[in-house]
Amino acid sequence: MMFLALPAVAPVLARADADPVVHSSSSLQLVIAALAGIAVIVALIVWGKLHPFLSLTLGSFVMAVIAGIPLADSFTSFTTGLGSTVGGVGVLIALGAIIGTFLIESGGADQIVDTVLSGTRVSLLPWAMALIAFTVGIPLFFEVGVVLLIPIVMLVARRSHLPVVLVGIPALAGLSALHGLVPPHPGPLIAIDAVGANLGLTLGLGLLVALPTVIVSGPLAAKVMAKWVPIEAGEVLGGVKDTHKRDRRPSFEVSLSIVLLPVVLMLLRTLVETVVPNASNLAVVKVATFLGTPIVALLVTTLLAMFVFGFGCGDSAQEISDRVGRSLGPIAGILLIVGAGGGFKQTLVDSGVADVMANAIQGAGLSPLLAGWLVAVAVRLATGSATVATITAAGIMAPIASGLDAPTTALLVLSIGAGSVFLSHVNDAGFWMVKEYFGMTVGQTFKTWSLMECLVSVVGLASIMLVSLVV
Repeated sequence: MMFLALPAVAPVLARADADPVVHSSSSLQLVIAALAGIAVIVALIVWGKLHPFLSLTLGSFVMAVIAGIPLADSFTSFTTGLGSTVGGVGVLIALGAIIGTFLIESGGADQIVDTVLSGTRVSLLPWAMALIAFTVGIPLFFEVGVVLLIPIVMLVARRSHLPVVLVGIPALAGLSALHGLVPPHPGPLIAIDAVGANLGLTLGLGLLVALPTVIVSGPLAAKVMAKWVPIEAGEVLGGVKDTHKRDRRPSFEVSLSIVLLPVVLMLLRTLVETVVPNASNLAVVKVATFLGTPIVALLVTTLLAMFVFGFGCGDSAQEISDRVGRSLGPIAGILLIVGAGGGFKQTLVDSGVADVMANAIQGAGLSPLLAGWLVAVAVRLATGSATVATITAAGIMAPIASGLDAPTTALLVLSIGAGSVFLSHVNDAGFWMVKEYFGMTVGQTFKTWSLMECLVSVVGLASIMLVSLVV
C-alpha cells in the first residue's frame, strides 16, 4: 500500500492516440499557466456569474495559451477530453438519471420512505432519515434527493414535534456523503475516469467510508446543532410530484432491489476478480465481469426500472417513453459541465501543467491522499462548486495516480471527493437552497449545513486514512 511515499511522476506530454502537444518547457511558465487558468475559472464563476461550462472552457483556453500551446491547437486537448469524458461518464450519468426519475415518479421512493418510517420510534427518527437518504440517494443526484426528502423531513418533524434540524441534517449528510464519495454520482465518476481507478473497488470502499461519515456528521452532529438552531417545521414545501395518489405503487422490496441492483452487480464483479483472478475462462466469471461493467449494470437496472416502475405500475409505453425524455432534459447542464471538466483535465495533462504540479506535490512529501484532499478543498472554497473542485484536483493528481496501486488509487478518488464538499458557503447554490428550504438565517445555515459539510469532508478523510492502513 503506497501511502507515505509518492511514486516518481513520469512526464505526460502526449495522448496515446495523438501526436505530442507542443508546449513550454519552463516549469515556472507552466505553473503560471495553471494558476491563471484556475483564477479565470474562479473569477468567471464567482464574480462573473458565468455558467461553469463556459468558465471551464475559457479557463482551459487561457491555460493552454499561457502554457505555450500554439493558438491553433489551444482547444485540441479540450475537445478530446470533452468527447472522451461524455462518451464514458456521460452515459452513466444519463442512465442514473433515468433510474432516479422512474424511482420517484412511480412512488418507489415514497414506498421506501414510508416503510422505514412506519416502524421507527420517535427517538430513532434522525437515524431513520439518515438511512433513507443513504439508500435512495444512491441513484439520485444531490439536488433531486434534496427536493425529494425535504418535504418528508418537514412532515416528519411536524408530526413528531422534533426540531427540523434534528431530522433534516441526517438526511442531508446521507445525500452529501453519497454525492462526494459514491459512484454513479458525477463527482466520483469524473475522478475515477481522470485517475484511472477501478469503479467497483471505489464503489465498495466509498460505501465503507460513507457509513461512519454519515453517522458522525448526521445523527450525532444533529443532536448538538438542533440545540443551536431549534426551529420548528413550517408548511411542507412543494417541488416534488405527488406520487402518493397513484393507484399502484411498487413494493418496498422491489423498490429497494432496483436501487441496490447496480451496486450489487459492480461489487460482485470486483469480488469475483479479486477472489478468482486467474479463472477468467469460467462462465460465472465472464458473466459477473460482463454484468458488473458499469454501463451494463446501469443499463440492466434502467431497463428493469422502466418495466417495474413503468409497466408494473400501469403506465403505457408512450408514458414510459415520455418519462425517459423528461429525465434526460434536466441533466443537459450537468453533462456539459462534466464534459468541459474532462476537457480542462486533458489540457492540464497535455500542456505539462499536471506533471509540474504533481512533481511539486511529490517534492513537498505529502501523502497523495492528503494532497488530493487539500487541492479539492482549495478549489471548493474558491468556486463553491464540488464538481469543479473534483475536476481540478483529479487533473492535477492524475500523473501521481499512474504510479499508485489499485486500492490507493480508489482511495485517492474518495479523498478528492471528500475535499470537494468541504465548507459550503455563500458561493455555493446548495447553501442557499438549504437555507430557503429550512427557513433559516444565513448564520443558522452556517451553524448547521456548512458545519455538516465540513464534518462530512473531515470525517470522510479520516476514515479514508484509516482504511488506507489495512487495504
